Amino acid sequence: MAQAAARHILVQDEATCNDLKSKIAAGEDFAALAQQHSKCPSGRNGGDLGTFGPGQMVPEFDKVVFSAPVNEVQGPVKTQFGYHLLEVTQRTD
Repeated sequence: MAQAAARHILVQDEATCNDLKSKIAAGEDFAALAQQHSKCPSGRNGGDLGTFGPGQMVPEFDKVVFSAPVNEVQGPVKTQFGYHLLEVTQRTD
């Protein structure tokens, strides 16, 4: 069974999400931005969600995590929780 490890930043609106993505693209640290801005408790750990399998996260999240290139920031991804920036840090198929 496929497994993935990922980290994310959860914010309330798409504009903030896009702003943070630009900062990461410009070289700012993903984990530091997650600690400062993420509305998810995982933000305290730099957005780290640990390892999980398909179906353990909301469908919108799963779709990206199990298809996106590893170590490339994806988003904004809209879920019922808000807007996410996602980075798959490891995946086995």
